[in-house]
Amino acid sequence: MTIYINGEPRDVPEGSTVAEVIRLAGLTASPCAAEVNRRIVPWRERDHAVLAEGDRIEIVSLIGGG
Repeated sequence: MTIYINGEPRDVPEGSTVAEVIRLAGLTASPCAAEVNRRIVPWRERDHAVLAEGDRIEIVSLIGGG
């Protein structure tokens, strides 16, 4: 199925979760925030939040600084 990750189309397997897509994007080593269709997905829900065809997921890495 095709979803959009940070505005770019990407094919992922049917039934993919937000957590799986974050791993596919290579962001497992750093903290990040995720939203699907303009709704924030809490960290605890990512393993169970199943994506559907055409969903738009935005993933933002959190970077500390000063």
